[in-house]
Amino acid sequence: MAPAAQTRKPMPDDTASRLLAWYDAHHRDLPWRVTPRQHASGVRPDPYSIWLSEVMLQQTTVEAVKSYFRAFVEKWPNVMALAAAPTEDVMKAWAGLGYYSRARNLKACADLVASRGGRFPDTESGLKELPGIGAYTSAAIAAIAFDRPAAVVDGNVERVVTRLFSIATPLSEAKPEIRACVERMVPRARPGDFAQAMMDLGATICTPRRPRCMLCPLREGCSAILSGDPERFPVRLPKADKPLRRGAAFVAVRDDGAILLRKRPEKGLLGGMTEVPTTAWTARVDGATTQAAAPFVADWRRAGTITHVFTHFALQLEIFHTHTKGEALEGHFWSPAGEISGEALPTVMKKAIEAAIPGATKKPSTLNAKRPHD
Repeated sequence: MAPAAQTRKPMPDDTASRLLAWYDAHHRDLPWRVTPRQHASGVRPDPYSIWLSEVMLQQTTVEAVKSYFRAFVEKWPNVMALAAAPTEDVMKAWAGLGYYSRARNLKACADLVASRGGRFPDTESGLKELPGIGAYTSAAIAAIAFDRPAAVVDGNVERVVTRLFSIATPLSEAKPEIRACVERMVPRARPGDFAQAMMDLGATICTPRRPRCMLCPLREGCSAILSGDPERFPVRLPKADKPLRRGAAFVAVRDDGAILLRKRPEKGLLGGMTEVPTTAWTARVDGATTQAAAPFVADWRRAGTITHVFTHFALQLEIFHTHTKGEALEGHFWSPAGEISGEALPTVMKKAIEAAIPGATKKPSTLNAKRPHD
Protein backbone atom coordinates (compact mmCIF):
# COMPACT_ATOMS: atom_id res chain seq x y z
CA MET A 1 0.00 0.00 0.00
CA ALA A 2 1.29 3.47 -0.87
CA PRO A 3 2.22 5.67 2.09
CA ALA A 4 -0.31 8.35 2.95
CA ALA A 5 0.40 11.84 1.71
CA GLN A 6 1.32 14.50 4.24
CA THR A 7 -1.12 17.25 5.08
CA ARG A 8 -0.71 19.74 2.29
CA LYS A 9 -0.49 23.46 2.56
CA PRO A 10 -2.90 25.07 0.06
CA MET A 11 -1.16 26.71 -2.88
CA PRO A 12 -1.37 30.52 -2.85
CA ASP A 13 -3.89 32.04 -5.25
CA ASP A 14 -1.13 33.87 -7.13
CA THR A 15 0.93 30.71 -7.84
CA ALA A 16 0.56 30.95 -11.62
CA SER A 17 1.29 34.67 -11.77
CA ARG A 18 4.41 34.28 -9.62
CA LEU A 19 5.64 31.43 -11.78
CA LEU A 20 4.99 33.37 -14.99
CA ALA A 21 6.81 36.43 -13.63
CA TRP A 22 9.79 34.21 -12.86
CA TYR A 23 9.60 32.69 -16.36
CA ASP A 24 9.53 36.11 -17.99
CA ALA A 25 12.86 36.90 -16.33
CA HIS A 26 14.57 33.50 -16.29
CA HIS A 27 13.27 31.40 -19.20
CA ARG A 28 15.67 29.23 -21.18
CA ASP A 29 16.44 30.29 -24.75
CA LEU A 30 15.64 27.28 -26.93
CA PRO A 31 15.73 27.17 -30.75
CA TRP A 32 12.07 26.12 -31.01
CA ARG A 33 10.74 28.50 -28.38
CA VAL A 34 8.96 31.83 -28.75
CA THR A 35 10.18 33.95 -25.83
CA PRO A 36 7.76 35.75 -23.49
CA ARG A 37 8.76 39.09 -25.01
CA GLN A 38 8.07 37.81 -28.53
CA HIS A 39 4.82 36.24 -27.38
CA ALA A 40 3.67 39.49 -25.81
CA SER A 41 4.38 41.31 -29.09
CA GLY A 42 2.15 38.94 -31.03
CA VAL A 43 4.61 36.34 -32.32
CA ARG A 44 2.96 32.92 -32.32
CA PRO A 45 4.78 29.62 -31.85
CA ASP A 46 5.20 27.48 -34.97
CA PRO A 47 3.21 24.23 -34.45
CA TYR A 48 5.66 22.33 -36.69
CA SER A 49 8.63 23.40 -34.56
CA ILE A 50 6.81 22.62 -31.31
CA TRP A 51 5.74 19.19 -32.56
CA LEU A 52 9.22 18.36 -33.88
CA SER A 53 10.96 19.45 -30.68
CA GLU A 54 8.51 17.59 -28.43
CA VAL A 55 8.95 14.33 -30.35
CA MET A 56 12.74 14.72 -30.22
CA LEU A 57 12.65 15.51 -26.49
CA GLN A 58 10.93 12.26 -25.58
CA GLN A 59 13.53 10.29 -23.58
CA THR A 60 16.28 12.70 -24.72
CA THR A 61 17.94 15.71 -23.10
CA VAL A 62 17.47 19.29 -24.27
CA GLU A 63 21.18 19.71 -24.96
CA ALA A 64 21.27 16.59 -27.15
CA VAL A 65 18.20 17.72 -29.09
CA LYS A 66 19.29 21.27 -29.98
CA SER A 67 21.70 20.35 -32.79
CA TYR A 68 19.35 17.72 -34.21
CA PHE A 69 16.45 20.17 -34.22
CA ARG A 70 18.50 22.81 -36.05
CA ALA A 71 19.66 20.27 -38.63
CA PHE A 72 16.10 19.05 -39.23
CA VAL A 73 14.56 22.50 -39.72
CA GLU A 74 17.43 23.49 -42.00
CA LYS A 75 16.76 20.44 -44.22
CA TRP A 76 12.98 20.39 -43.80
CA PRO A 77 11.69 23.82 -42.67
CA ASN A 78 8.03 22.79 -42.55
CA VAL A 79 5.84 19.72 -42.35
CA MET A 80 5.26 19.64 -46.12
CA ALA A 81 9.01 19.46 -46.75
CA LEU A 82 9.42 16.68 -44.18
CA ALA A 83 6.56 14.72 -45.70
CA ALA A 84 8.24 14.96 -49.13
CA ALA A 85 11.56 13.65 -47.80
CA PRO A 86 12.54 9.99 -48.34
CA THR A 87 12.10 7.93 -45.17
CA GLU A 88 15.71 6.77 -45.38
CA ASP A 89 16.93 10.38 -45.26
CA VAL A 90 14.83 11.05 -42.16
CA MET A 91 16.22 7.94 -40.45
CA LYS A 92 19.77 9.03 -41.30
CA ALA A 93 19.16 12.49 -39.85
CA TRP A 94 17.73 10.90 -36.69
CA ALA A 95 20.66 8.48 -36.16
CA GLY A 96 22.12 8.98 -32.69
CA LEU A 97 18.95 10.32 -31.05
CA GLY A 98 17.77 6.82 -30.15
CA TYR A 99 14.26 5.39 -29.67
CA TYR A 100 13.94 5.02 -33.43
CA SER A 101 10.21 4.30 -33.43
CA ARG A 102 9.92 8.06 -32.85
CA ALA A 103 11.53 8.74 -36.23
CA ARG A 104 9.20 6.33 -38.01
CA ASN A 105 6.18 7.90 -36.31
CA LEU A 106 7.54 11.38 -37.08
CA LYS A 107 7.55 10.61 -40.80
CA ALA A 108 4.12 8.96 -40.65
CA CYS A 109 2.71 11.97 -38.79
CA ALA A 110 4.22 14.41 -41.29
CA ASP A 111 2.72 12.43 -44.15
CA LEU A 112 -0.74 12.50 -42.57
CA VAL A 113 -0.64 16.20 -41.68
CA ALA A 114 0.60 17.04 -45.18
CA SER A 115 -2.25 15.03 -46.70
CA ARG A 116 -4.64 17.25 -44.71
CA GLY A 117 -3.20 20.47 -46.03
CA GLY A 118 -0.24 20.89 -43.67
CA ARG A 119 -2.15 22.18 -40.65
CA PHE A 120 -1.85 20.51 -37.26
CA PRO A 121 -5.01 20.01 -35.16
CA ASP A 122 -5.22 22.62 -32.41
CA THR A 123 -6.81 20.46 -29.70
CA GLU A 124 -5.52 17.63 -27.53
CA SER A 125 -8.10 15.21 -28.89
CA GLY A 126 -7.27 16.05 -32.48
CA LEU A 127 -3.53 15.80 -31.89
CA LYS A 128 -3.87 12.41 -30.21
CA GLU A 129 -5.18 10.98 -33.47
CA LEU A 130 -1.80 11.57 -35.15
CA PRO A 131 0.93 8.87 -35.23
CA GLY A 132 3.37 9.01 -32.32
CA ILE A 133 1.42 11.59 -30.31
CA GLY A 134 0.22 10.48 -26.90
CA ALA A 135 -1.19 12.20 -23.83
CA TYR A 136 1.89 14.24 -22.93
CA THR A 137 2.83 15.33 -26.46
CA SER A 138 -0.73 16.30 -27.38
CA ALA A 139 -1.03 18.40 -24.23
CA ALA A 140 2.35 20.07 -24.83
CA ILE A 141 1.58 20.97 -28.45
CA ALA A 142 -1.96 22.14 -27.61
CA ALA A 143 -0.68 24.37 -24.80
CA ILE A 144 2.55 25.72 -26.29
CA ALA A 145 1.57 26.01 -29.96
CA PHE A 146 -2.12 26.91 -29.54
CA ASP A 147 -2.39 28.30 -25.97
CA ARG A 148 -4.94 25.69 -24.95
CA PRO A 149 -5.31 25.26 -21.14
CA ALA A 150 -3.85 21.74 -21.16
CA ALA A 151 -2.13 19.98 -18.25
CA VAL A 152 1.42 19.33 -19.50
CA VAL A 153 3.21 16.80 -17.30
CA ASP A 154 6.76 15.66 -18.08
CA GLY A 155 9.45 14.42 -15.72
CA ASN A 156 10.38 17.92 -14.61
CA VAL A 157 6.77 18.79 -13.86
CA GLU A 158 6.28 15.54 -11.94
CA ARG A 159 9.19 16.46 -9.70
CA VAL A 160 7.93 20.00 -9.10
CA VAL A 161 4.39 18.88 -8.29
CA THR A 162 5.32 15.98 -6.02
CA ARG A 163 7.42 18.43 -4.00
CA LEU A 164 4.88 21.23 -3.97
CA PHE A 165 2.22 18.89 -2.56
CA SER A 166 4.45 16.31 -0.80
CA ILE A 167 2.94 13.48 -2.81
CA ALA A 168 4.31 10.38 -1.08
CA THR A 169 2.68 7.88 -3.43
CA PRO A 170 5.35 6.11 -5.55
CA LEU A 171 5.73 7.95 -8.84
CA SER A 172 4.62 4.97 -10.92
CA GLU A 173 1.23 5.11 -9.16
CA ALA A 174 0.96 8.86 -8.58
CA LYS A 175 0.57 10.08 -12.17
CA PRO A 176 -3.23 10.63 -12.06
CA GLU A 177 -2.85 12.55 -8.79
CA ILE A 178 -0.05 14.68 -10.26
CA ARG A 179 -2.06 15.42 -13.37
CA ALA A 180 -5.07 16.48 -11.28
CA CYS A 181 -2.85 18.91 -9.37
CA VAL A 182 -1.51 20.41 -12.59
CA GLU A 183 -5.02 20.78 -14.02
CA ARG A 184 -5.97 22.87 -11.00
CA MET A 185 -2.90 25.07 -11.43
CA VAL A 186 -3.13 25.85 -15.16
CA PRO A 187 -4.22 29.49 -15.67
CA ARG A 188 -6.60 30.60 -18.39
CA ALA A 189 -4.14 33.31 -19.44
CA ARG A 190 -0.84 32.17 -20.99
CA PRO A 191 -1.25 28.40 -20.44
CA GLY A 192 1.52 27.70 -22.97
CA ASP A 193 4.01 29.89 -21.13
CA PHE A 194 2.85 28.34 -17.86
CA ALA A 195 3.61 24.84 -19.20
CA GLN A 196 7.08 25.91 -20.30
CA ALA A 197 7.64 27.72 -17.01
CA MET A 198 6.89 24.55 -15.04
CA MET A 199 9.33 22.59 -17.19
CA ASP A 200 12.02 25.26 -16.85
CA LEU A 201 11.50 25.41 -13.08
CA GLY A 202 12.12 21.66 -12.81
CA ALA A 203 15.12 21.78 -15.14
CA THR A 204 16.91 24.73 -13.54
CA ILE A 205 15.68 25.22 -9.94
CA CYS A 206 13.73 22.18 -8.70
CA THR A 207 16.45 19.76 -9.80
CA PRO A 208 16.71 16.10 -8.72
CA ARG A 209 19.70 16.79 -6.49
CA ARG A 210 20.39 19.93 -4.47
CA PRO A 211 17.34 21.94 -5.57
CA ARG A 212 17.86 25.68 -5.26
CA CYS A 213 14.82 26.23 -3.10
CA MET A 214 15.78 29.75 -2.00
CA LEU A 215 15.51 30.89 -5.64
CA CYS A 216 12.20 29.17 -6.31
CA PRO A 217 9.24 31.46 -7.01
CA LEU A 218 6.88 28.86 -5.48
CA ARG A 219 8.81 28.23 -2.26
CA GLU A 220 6.16 29.90 -0.04
CA GLY A 221 3.60 27.23 -0.88
CA CYS A 222 5.93 24.23 -1.15
CA SER A 223 5.15 21.41 1.28
CA ALA A 224 8.48 19.67 0.63
CA ILE A 225 10.41 22.72 1.83
CA LEU A 226 8.37 22.67 5.05
CA SER A 227 9.21 18.98 5.48
CA GLY A 228 12.90 19.83 5.32
CA ASP A 229 13.65 17.10 2.76
CA PRO A 230 12.61 18.10 -0.78
CA GLU A 231 14.94 15.51 -2.31
CA ARG A 232 12.70 12.80 -0.89
CA PHE A 233 10.26 13.54 -3.69
CA PRO A 234 9.29 12.09 -6.06
CA VAL A 235 9.16 8.74 -4.31
CA ARG A 236 10.38 5.91 -6.54
CA LEU A 237 10.21 2.16 -6.18
CA PRO A 238 13.54 0.28 -6.43
CA LYS A 239 14.55 -0.40 -10.03
CA ALA A 240 14.78 -3.97 -11.21
CA ASP A 241 18.12 -5.08 -12.62
CA LYS A 242 18.29 -5.02 -16.41
CA PRO A 243 18.96 -8.38 -18.07
CA LEU A 244 22.19 -8.75 -20.04
CA ARG A 245 21.90 -10.10 -23.58
CA ARG A 246 24.82 -11.28 -25.67
CA GLY A 247 25.57 -11.55 -29.36
CA ALA A 248 28.18 -10.88 -32.02
CA ALA A 249 28.70 -8.26 -34.73
CA PHE A 250 30.79 -8.60 -37.88
CA VAL A 251 32.63 -5.65 -39.45
CA ALA A 252 33.71 -6.52 -42.97
CA VAL A 253 35.86 -4.00 -44.86
CA ARG A 254 36.37 -4.04 -48.60
CA ASP A 255 39.76 -3.22 -50.15
CA ASP A 256 38.59 0.35 -50.91
CA GLY A 257 37.47 0.92 -47.31
CA ALA A 258 33.75 0.32 -47.84
CA ILE A 259 31.94 -1.42 -44.95
CA LEU A 260 29.30 -4.14 -45.29
CA LEU A 261 25.91 -3.04 -43.95
CA ARG A 262 22.30 -4.10 -44.03
CA LYS A 263 18.95 -2.61 -43.05
CA ARG A 264 17.04 -3.90 -40.05
CA PRO A 265 13.35 -4.86 -40.37
CA GLU A 266 10.97 -1.89 -40.23
CA LYS A 267 9.26 -3.15 -37.08
CA GLY A 268 10.88 -3.94 -33.75
CA LEU A 269 13.97 -2.70 -31.94
CA LEU A 270 16.00 -0.22 -34.03
CA GLY A 271 13.44 -0.75 -36.80
CA GLY A 272 14.45 0.59 -40.21
CA MET A 273 17.96 1.50 -39.06
CA THR A 274 21.24 0.36 -40.63
CA GLU A 275 23.60 -2.15 -39.02
CA VAL A 276 26.63 -4.33 -39.61
CA PRO A 277 25.73 -8.04 -39.75
CA THR A 278 24.96 -9.35 -36.27
CA THR A 279 23.63 -12.52 -34.73
CA ALA A 280 19.99 -12.98 -33.75
CA TRP A 281 19.99 -11.30 -30.34
CA THR A 282 16.83 -9.62 -29.08
CA ALA A 283 15.67 -7.99 -25.86
CA ARG A 284 14.60 -11.45 -24.67
CA VAL A 285 17.15 -13.93 -26.05
CA ASP A 286 20.89 -14.13 -26.66
CA GLY A 287 22.43 -14.53 -30.09
CA ALA A 288 25.48 -16.54 -31.08
CA THR A 289 28.75 -15.02 -29.88
CA THR A 290 31.42 -16.71 -32.02
CA GLN A 291 32.83 -16.17 -35.51
CA ALA A 292 31.11 -19.36 -36.61
CA ALA A 293 27.96 -17.23 -37.03
CA ALA A 294 29.64 -14.83 -39.49
CA PRO A 295 27.70 -13.98 -42.68
CA PHE A 296 30.38 -15.53 -44.91
CA VAL A 297 33.59 -17.52 -44.60
CA ALA A 298 36.65 -15.31 -44.11
CA ASP A 299 39.59 -14.72 -41.80
CA TRP A 300 37.54 -13.12 -39.01
CA ARG A 301 39.59 -11.74 -36.13
CA ARG A 302 38.25 -10.66 -32.77
CA ALA A 303 38.31 -6.84 -32.36
CA GLY A 304 37.01 -6.59 -28.81
CA THR A 305 33.74 -6.37 -26.88
CA ILE A 306 31.27 -3.50 -26.64
CA THR A 307 28.38 -2.96 -24.25
CA HIS A 308 25.31 -0.86 -24.92
CA VAL A 309 22.41 -0.16 -22.56
CA PHE A 310 18.88 -0.01 -23.96
CA THR A 311 15.80 0.96 -21.97
CA HIS A 312 14.93 -2.54 -20.80
CA PHE A 313 18.15 -4.52 -21.22
CA ALA A 314 21.89 -4.28 -21.71
CA LEU A 315 23.63 -5.78 -24.73
CA GLN A 316 27.16 -7.16 -24.95
CA LEU A 317 28.51 -7.79 -28.43
CA GLU A 318 31.67 -9.63 -29.44
CA ILE A 319 33.12 -7.75 -32.40
CA PHE A 320 34.83 -9.55 -35.30
CA HIS A 321 36.68 -7.86 -38.16
CA THR A 322 37.86 -8.96 -41.59
CA HIS A 323 39.11 -7.60 -44.91
CA THR A 324 37.56 -8.93 -48.08
CA LYS A 325 37.44 -8.44 -51.86
CA GLY A 326 33.82 -7.42 -51.44
CA GLU A 327 31.68 -10.12 -52.96
CA ALA A 328 27.98 -9.34 -53.27
CA LEU A 329 25.89 -10.63 -50.37
CA GLU A 330 22.11 -10.84 -50.63
CA GLY A 331 20.28 -8.36 -48.42
CA HIS A 332 23.46 -6.36 -47.72
CA PHE A 333 25.21 -3.39 -49.32
CA TRP A 334 28.66 -1.81 -49.26
CA SER A 335 28.82 1.72 -47.87
CA PRO A 336 31.83 3.74 -49.10
CA ALA A 337 34.22 4.87 -46.36
CA GLY A 338 33.36 8.53 -46.92
CA GLU A 339 29.64 7.91 -46.47
CA ILE A 340 29.65 5.83 -43.25
CA SER A 341 29.11 8.87 -41.03
CA GLY A 342 25.93 9.69 -42.96
CA GLU A 343 24.35 6.24 -42.68
CA ALA A 344 21.38 5.62 -40.37
CA LEU A 345 23.54 3.85 -37.81
CA PRO A 346 22.26 3.64 -34.22
CA THR A 347 24.84 4.27 -31.53
CA VAL A 348 25.29 0.56 -30.73
CA MET A 349 26.35 -0.06 -34.34
CA LYS A 350 28.68 2.91 -34.34
CA LYS A 351 30.32 1.40 -31.27
CA ALA A 352 30.70 -1.92 -33.06
CA ILE A 353 32.35 -0.33 -36.11
CA GLU A 354 34.56 1.88 -33.96
CA ALA A 355 35.82 -1.17 -32.06
CA ALA A 356 37.09 -2.60 -35.35
CA ILE A 357 38.01 0.61 -37.20
CA PRO A 358 38.57 3.57 -34.87
CA GLY A 359 37.33 6.83 -36.37
CA ALA A 360 35.37 5.18 -39.19
CA THR A 361 31.96 6.59 -38.22
CA LYS A 362 33.06 10.13 -37.43
CA LYS A 363 33.00 13.11 -39.73
CA PRO A 364 36.42 14.77 -40.08
CA SER A 365 35.13 17.99 -38.49
CA THR A 366 33.61 16.19 -35.47
CA LEU A 367 36.28 13.68 -34.53
CA ASN A 368 36.42 15.07 -31.01
CA ALA A 369 32.73 15.91 -30.66
CA LYS A 370 30.71 14.16 -27.99
CA ARG A 371 27.96 11.99 -29.44
CA PRO A 372 24.50 11.81 -27.81
CA HIS A 373 23.53 8.36 -26.60
CA ASP A 374 20.63 6.17 -27.72
